[in-house]
Amino acid sequence: MLLARAFRRRRELTLIADRTGGIAKDDILCLMTIRNEALRLPFVLEHHRRLGVRQFLIVDNDSTDGSRELLADQPDVSLWHTAASYKASRFGMDWLTWLMLRHGHGHWCLTLDADEILIYPHWQTRPLPALTNWLDRQGQPALGALTVDLYPEGPVSQGSYRPGDNPLDLLGWFDAGNHQVKVQPKMQNLWIQGGARARAFFSATPRKAPTLNKIPLVRWHWRYAYVNSTHSLLPPRLNRVYATDGGMLTSGVLLHTKFLPGIVDRSREEKARGEHFADGAQYASYYDRLTADPVLHSPASTRYTGWRQLEALGLMSRGGWV
Repeated sequence: MLLARAFRRRRELTLIADRTGGIAKDDILCLMTIRNEALRLPFVLEHHRRLGVRQFLIVDNDSTDGSRELLADQPDVSLWHTAASYKASRFGMDWLTWLMLRHGHGHWCLTLDADEILIYPHWQTRPLPALTNWLDRQGQPALGALTVDLYPEGPVSQGSYRPGDNPLDLLGWFDAGNHQVKVQPKMQNLWIQGGARARAFFSATPRKAPTLNKIPLVRWHWRYAYVNSTHSLLPPRLNRVYATDGGMLTSGVLLHTKFLPGIVDRSREEKARGEHFADGAQYASYYDRLTADPVLHSPASTRYTGWRQLEALGLMSRGGWV
């Protein structure tokens, strides 16, 4: 059914720039749906190029800030445009499922939001092909990752950010604890909530806080499909990115850079558009808090220092990859 949805939704996509003919057999692909991300894209593209991504397949959801033109000029980006509803496309997943169905079979595919930066153990010295080779040898077809919300010390609008800057120069803090973890019996996936957004915006209703567990990196097969963003997949066996024997499998972290300057105006716009959440009323107060320019830093905040710190805190694992 999800593959059929993606097949139908392909008609909503207009090809802008096609470099898929240059995809080589072992290339790692990165897929994104974006809207008005010209500020973030230069750093996000370059970071993941350095990791080892060779081709980007990106859907532009009717940007008005020059994102489409920026992406069309990139020699390793294939670009599609759509003005269709992000929410109606399962928040972009129908479009990306079609692109993976068409181009991703047999490749390791990394599916991200534009405000996510993948890191993993040894990422500065070991590129993605080293990681995926390890996962292949371990018979691990997917990599789990925890979303870690980063934020500034002062109001979320503070500071100045230019395209290409490292967002971590502004967003130096995160919440190291307060995570709740469950296993969803039906899909066998983890369900993790907590972090800064749960503390600051959902303290009264913690079970309505954003889901932090994702499975962004998968050796793709044309029969696969994401069910709920990148939180869970079909077939369910792909969701077992955690160990059940007391050990830990290799995992990563998605550094979440949502709280860059500009978040106040963007939150106001997204509340009006109503395209990002299935229950818009539930998140109205969340957007209202963001437009009030909150300070997320608190006595519970921890300064971010690197992947070894996250491993020591139990937020990622080498899982035997040394």
